[in-house]
Amino acid sequence: MKLDDLVIPDTPACRGALEVATRYHTPSLLNHSVRAYLWASVYARDNGISFDAELLYVAAMLHDIGLAAEFDSHTVPFEEAGGHVAWAFCAGAGWSPERRVRASEVIIRHMWEEVAVEEDPEGHLLELSTGMDISGRRTEEIPADLRREVLEHYPRLQIAKEFSACISEQGARKPSSYAGRFVRGGIVDRITRNPLDG
Repeated sequence: MKLDDLVIPDTPACRGALEVATRYHTPSLLNHSVRAYLWASVYARDNGISFDAELLYVAAMLHDIGLAAEFDSHTVPFEEAGGHVAWAFCAGAGWSPERRVRASEVIIRHMWEEVAVEEDPEGHLLELSTGMDISGRRTEEIPADLRREVLEHYPRLQIAKEFSACISEQGARKPSSYAGRFVRGGIVDRITRNPLDG
C-alpha cells in the first residue's frame, strides 16, 4: 500500500475543515491531524472496518482545535471545547443535527482510553490513530514503508515538544480531565519515546 492509495475525501466540509485547521493549528499540529486521518484510514482498510470518511476526516482536522488559544476553554476539557467547535462548524456546513452530534462525539471520544468499534467506528479509529501518532502506541500495525512515506509527506516537526506542553498545561488547569489523568499517568514520557520520532 502506498500513500496515493489512501483517498482523502474531497467534499466542501472536508475542504473547510482543512482550512480551519490550517488557520488555527501550528504546522506540527496540522500535520498531526492529517496523519491521524491517514493512520486511521490505513488501519480501517487493513482490518475491514467500514467508516464514514467525511465524518472521520472532519473530526481528525478539528479534534485538537480546543488547544488553539482562540478556542481554549477554562471551563471544559479541550476535547469537549473541540466538540462544540465541530458542532458549530458542521451546522455551517449544512449537516443534519444528528450528524453534527456525531462529529462532536468522535472528537470528544478521541481522548477516551478505548472506544468500541462496534458502537462508534469513527470514534474508535480516531482514538486509536491519535494514540499512534502522539505516543506511538501500536504503530507497528501500520506497514513500515507506508509509515515512512507518510512521515516524509507530513513530517512530525515539533509535535512531541508542542503536544507535551499543551497536554501538561491542560492537565494542570483541568486536573479532573482526561488530559490531567494522562499527565499523571506518564503521557509525556511516552511521547518522548514515540518510535515515530526514532
